[in-house]
Amino acid sequence: MAIKGSLREASLPDVIQLLHLGRRTGCLAITDRQNLGYIWFEEGRVTYASIVNRRDRLGDMLVRSQRVTLEQLRLAVDAQASDRESRLGEILMGMGAITRDELQDYIRLQIEEAVYFLFTWTTGTFNFEAGVRPERQDFLVQINPEWLLLEGARRVDEWSLIEKKIPGFDVVFTADGSHEPTEDVPLSEAQQQLLPLLDGTRDVQQLVDETGMVEFEVGKALYGLITAGYVRRTGTSAASVLPRASDARIEEHRNLGIAFYKTGMLDEALREFRRVAELRPQEGSAPFYLGLIALKQGLFDDAVAAFRLALEKGGPRPGALHNLAYSLEQLGRFDEAELAYGEAAARGRDDWRIQLGWAVTALQRGDAPAALGRLARARELLGDRPAPARWYWAETLARALADDPDGALQSARAGVEAHPRRAALRNNLAVLLESRGDAPGAERELQAGFEEDAALPQLSKNRGDLLYRAGRYDEAREVYERAVRLEPALGDDVHFKLGNIAHRARDAGKAREHWTRATELNPAHQLARANLEMLESVR
Repeated sequence: MAIKGSLREASLPDVIQLLHLGRRTGCLAITDRQNLGYIWFEEGRVTYASIVNRRDRLGDMLVRSQRVTLEQLRLAVDAQASDRESRLGEILMGMGAITRDELQDYIRLQIEEAVYFLFTWTTGTFNFEAGVRPERQDFLVQINPEWLLLEGARRVDEWSLIEKKIPGFDVVFTADGSHEPTEDVPLSEAQQQLLPLLDGTRDVQQLVDETGMVEFEVGKALYGLITAGYVRRTGTSAASVLPRASDARIEEHRNLGIAFYKTGMLDEALREFRRVAELRPQEGSAPFYLGLIALKQGLFDDAVAAFRLALEKGGPRPGALHNLAYSLEQLGRFDEAELAYGEAAARGRDDWRIQLGWAVTALQRGDAPAALGRLARARELLGDRPAPARWYWAETLARALADDPDGALQSARAGVEAHPRRAALRNNLAVLLESRGDAPGAERELQAGFEEDAALPQLSKNRGDLLYRAGRYDEAREVYERAVRLEPALGDDVHFKLGNIAHRARDAGKAREHWTRATELNPAHQLARANLEMLESVR
């Protein structure tokens, strides 16, 4: 169950304490205006933290502590540029520059600094998704949040003082040449490093980036220099940096949008990609992601428009064609989906997902041979990888449509064996078993499916059919009513049978209500109309 809210109503330390005490596992995403950070938990302990669009401090920390040289860091960064899957620390360890234990210690420090920086965010929102773990789990640590909360509280108290003199990271400071530190005034190492850079051209963020120090260290060092009168504020960088920062700013919006999308924060992702589209109207990447967001939100018309725009601006790429086809399929526009899938398959010949989607569209159009051919091609492209549940679902229906009941039953059984927790597969198997006269086996499969996904309306509908045909009308009524609650427009057949059950119980009002609903859903339902006429004649 997700935990979400506003940082104005619940502070980040309070949220972390709640997750710690509840021994929760998952990912906490925190936003503050255009910024996004993550903290991962395992059984209530912090295992990793990161901030999107914030420079990785690990290399800076290693150089500052003289654990690696600048040359070693440069070589590692160059190696990472050609191998994005590897982390900087892993590359340095592979070079022999640091040991695994040392890397663990510095990763822990990096995580702590990220969390302390997140503590300074007081506006925005938080969103906790249970069960989510970092993509890479080979260098995770275990940090007791109580220590972070204590140290974070001390730092936040200091930061509130620092903010009075450094109100933002776009502020530019200049060293006062008429008032320089004398030899009898000791400066900290951080202050000594900063002072030569305070020439009126760098804002606070640039000082952070160039020194490799974390924001808190720079702010603390600057605060001391300002308080002592060695440094004065000379303006902000907004006017001078804005034109030059255009590309970087667009990338920042894009990175945030991708991060929001992956975390399921769709409204925030929508805002970022709309901004990218405004700043770069000629690119196709922003419309592509806007299409993906619309798909997640179930706005299929919007998705179609977005993917068409992505194709217009970015060219006929297989991914955009595939998603356009899927959107059209969801709208029931199967002929258009068939054409889009066909073009996607021509341009992405080795993508099994395109072949699977194309097969489902053929199934929707009633073309069993084409569906089976495309499913076979998808299975071939999968190679040694297991077929997904949707493949088994589609093959079972395609074989049934092709009048191959034995093949359909075999596929249904294989699907349930490969994906025993997929209720839709058990539902298909149950229907096939009942058609073979194995009512007990069908009911077992429906019950097992119900235990896995009680919210699937078709399970309740099919279980009701079994009970209805067995003459167990009271049980059937209860199950049918559950199906209708889950999906009010499930089908005219359910309401027709509910009307029949009500009529048997001499409840004419309920019978009329359900038979009327059956004719609304299917005006051609002659039996329901005949039953209504019969009711009217005996009034």
